[in-house]
Amino acid sequence: MTMPLSRQPLAERMRPARLEELVGQQHLVGETGIIRKAIRLGSVPSMILWGPPGVGKTTIANIIANEVKMPFHTLSAVSAGVKDVREIIDKARLSGKSILFIDEIHRFNKSQQDALLGAVEKGIITLIGATTENPSFEVNSALLSRCQVYTLKALEEADLLVLVKNAVEQDNELKKRRIELKEHRALFQLSGGDARKVLNLLELVIESVTEEPVVITDELVTKVAQKKIAVYDKSGEQHYDIISAFIKSIRGSDPNAALYYLARMIEGGEDVKFIARRMVILASEDIGNANPTALVIATTTFQAVTMIGYPEARIILAQCAVYLASSPKSNASYIGIEEALRVVNETGDLPVPLAIRNAPTRLMKDLGYGMGYQYAHSYQGNFVNMEFLPDGIAGTKFYEPANNAREAEMRKFLRERWKEKYGY
Repeated sequence: MTMPLSRQPLAERMRPARLEELVGQQHLVGETGIIRKAIRLGSVPSMILWGPPGVGKTTIANIIANEVKMPFHTLSAVSAGVKDVREIIDKARLSGKSILFIDEIHRFNKSQQDALLGAVEKGIITLIGATTENPSFEVNSALLSRCQVYTLKALEEADLLVLVKNAVEQDNELKKRRIELKEHRALFQLSGGDARKVLNLLELVIESVTEEPVVITDELVTKVAQKKIAVYDKSGEQHYDIISAFIKSIRGSDPNAALYYLARMIEGGEDVKFIARRMVILASEDIGNANPTALVIATTTFQAVTMIGYPEARIILAQCAVYLASSPKSNASYIGIEEALRVVNETGDLPVPLAIRNAPTRLMKDLGYGMGYQYAHSYQGNFVNMEFLPDGIAGTKFYEPANNAREAEMRKFLRERWKEKYGY
């Protein structure tokens, strides 16, 4: 049995409200830091805060708003659209200059970022964007030119230790327990320099212990973490597990499972283009000529979600995933190219038959290039039985149509022309 401490996570309860309480990022908020100077002057520029997760981007934005006493609005690029941006800009026009904080601003597409330009340029809003991605690549140049870019550093072990000790000593909920911090290495290793993770992991560990005192050891932290932490990590193992489950669900023609894993990725903030790109590949590899329209729809989906972005892109991704999962399947083209690649690797650069070589010059024609080529459209049914493969592999069949309605038509077409040669 565990002992719950509070409904609000520890990381939120311990979020600093003043610059003096902030741990780390002293190059920005210390006595000579540029953000501290801007706050003192009362002239805070629009900015992009670039750094890894859990190092204080959101906290700094909140502190700036508190210090300069300006209306503060927040949006998440994962769930907000152009309409939400425009609504906040309209509010700022009425209430006076406001701060707009956009978390994960790199997930805003071009049209969403463009919606901010005028308001930022005219000073209606002071934009503070937070991103874990290089803004040079993920924020369009027009918006980037109107913002200062400040780089936040990963928290050091000493910083994390200060956070943990402050939480144990200052948090009203934790002070109800007798806590002994005997070891802390596992806390830091499992949090990866993320303040939010280290504090919430600390709380999980404390909640898991019923006796007093709570003795925090590396063994206890590791045990609790293995049982309770299930975070979607875009660069970690679960990232690959979820996309694998998603693709295999579509391949297995289960739209329900596909939607579930799609929802997991969307909630985890997965890159919309990454999901769409994988569906384009699947449309050819696993559906292929059983339903050629699948590739058209998947490609259109990639183009659409690239233009639109979250949150509306979730609908387009879902439509495509359901269509692909509900489509007949064939990997015949995939098997065909793999076999052809194997043969190429085994046999090397076999000479192309002279009859089908290009002959743009007189010398090439004299050497026999193009000699004996039979132009298919000059024959009945636009077909002529001639050899196109090199002599060393003549008659080798790479493509075997699968057992589905569309490829049955293709098999019939090929059998009428190549039954004796390829055995269709």
